[in-house]
Amino acid sequence: MIFTLIIICEIGFWVLLAAGLAARYLLKRPKLGAALLLCEPLLEIVLLVATAVDLKNGAEPSWHHGLAALYIGYTVGHGHRTVKWLDGHAAHRLGGAPPPPKPPRYGVARVAHEGKVWVGTLVAAIIATGLLLLAVRYVGDADSAEPLKAWILNAWKVTGFHGVYVLSYLIWPRRAPRTDHAPVPPGRR
Repeated sequence: MIFTLIIICEIGFWVLLAAGLAARYLLKRPKLGAALLLCEPLLEIVLLVATAVDLKNGAEPSWHHGLAALYIGYTVGHGHRTVKWLDGHAAHRLGGAPPPPKPPRYGVARVAHEGKVWVGTLVAAIIATGLLLLAVRYVGDADSAEPLKAWILNAWKVTGFHGVYVLSYLIWPRRAPRTDHAPVPPGRR
């Protein structure tokens, strides 16, 4: 049941996002669009409550319950950035706004950008870990809660790998390509 609900929540996220952006830019109803976009956190609340009820009703803790916690953590850590990114593209394509700025490609600006994305992953791991620890405590049986504890380790592995990726930009920053063309002095064109 939980795995199916995760899929439903993911589909619901994209349906609400598309409906909110369509209302905002195609129907020219920004308040309706904002209301639809604000409904998205309700999906995570539904998933959280359903997971708790499932465990309370005696379901054996499984990887589905751990995945639900990671899904909620990811949504908290990266959901706002994802919605903002898609909103910028929808405003450009459907609303006539200028194209959204692209992330920086080189130097310190790129490191800072990647660092902000990593902070989202860190927040996701913290939220997921908190939810998983609450679920372990809620279940009460340490042996049956092992699948939940394994997800804690997975969340921090992903966070660590992502952190190493970001550090690679700091250690070996990408540099803008050199242009070997000397600027043409004024009047010599």
